[in-house]
Amino acid sequence: MTEARKPIIRIRNITKRFGSVVACDNVDFDIYPGEFFALLGPSGCGKTTLLRMLAGFESASEGEIEIDGQPMLDVPPNKRPVNMVFQSYAVFPHMTVLDNVAYGLKVTGVPKAEARARAEEALGLVHLEGYGQRMPDQLSGGQRQRVALARALVKKPKVLLLDEPLSALDAKLRDAMRLELVRLQHTVGITFVIVTHDQDEALSMADRAAVMERGKVMQIAGPGDLYEHPNSRFVADFIGKVNVFEGKVSGVSGGRLAVEVGGMGRIEVPHDGVAQGDVGIAVRPEKTRLSKDRPASGLIVLKGKVTDVAYYGNESHILLDTDAGVQVTTTVQNEKRSTDAAMTIGDDMWISWSPEDTLVLNG
Repeated sequence: MTEARKPIIRIRNITKRFGSVVACDNVDFDIYPGEFFALLGPSGCGKTTLLRMLAGFESASEGEIEIDGQPMLDVPPNKRPVNMVFQSYAVFPHMTVLDNVAYGLKVTGVPKAEARARAEEALGLVHLEGYGQRMPDQLSGGQRQRVALARALVKKPKVLLLDEPLSALDAKLRDAMRLELVRLQHTVGITFVIVTHDQDEALSMADRAAVMERGKVMQIAGPGDLYEHPNSRFVADFIGKVNVFEGKVSGVSGGRLAVEVGGMGRIEVPHDGVAQGDVGIAVRPEKTRLSKDRPASGLIVLKGKVTDVAYYGNESHILLDTDAGVQVTTTVQNEKRSTDAAMTIGDDMWISWSPEDTLVLNG
């Protein structure tokens, strides 16, 4: 029997209160060496507070944090085996790029020559070779972010903490930096913990993500499981778009759940969990299909009228009012090089999807 992998971070029953406000509520999970881990959720959910407790900038009201096998109680930020990249970059405007990166080494007594060599090595990691003598105001936003990353990595921490590191960048640069962060994490091999409210960032970069709401961790899983197997309405709605219909469980048999749905009648869907009473029957927009004619049997079908068509280049989002009394969004891929809409407002359409693509949501 092989020994279980030991966590690099243990978070045990962490609660943080600011007066009467509970920012983190009994948070408990592990992060493993070499993981790219995301703390994901809306503003005010507690993700940044949790990151600041890992960094040592906040103290827990209850619970324990352990990093690299050592309890962090009363360990100050500069003594922890972590480093942090802030949302605002926080590079020193009066120092050259090289001096910015080497600063943390110099203040801890690393000899000047060694600090310079390590700083140049760190700049190489973030593809800024030859930029050492530039000043921060001579750099783009993406380059300044790379300087902040190099400065955090130069001390070779066990864990790198990233607080919304891409939020100040424009959309195209943000996409490029996502790929760069994943490449960098694979290169250095250390644990990255990123805070983000952007589901696309978490899904495209993280090995696992903890989805948080109102201080609680709702679900921890890999990107695919969070998207395809959300454990609640909140997670399903926060991770991507989803259409939800209200239903009531009427029976369970042979791994299939029978649900009475208003405007749709009785439908049966595969389900291997526990469900009873009121549930949400949900489907992702890209799992649905539109047709002028009623689809073949075996599918879940609804009739609707197109009320809006939003063009996004590679795809169009179609909004329909359905006979079930629910507005449904579906996506249509724009596969042909044409500006003609696949359908127009007022068209009557059938919406269909496979029972296997249906989510059953409690809560």
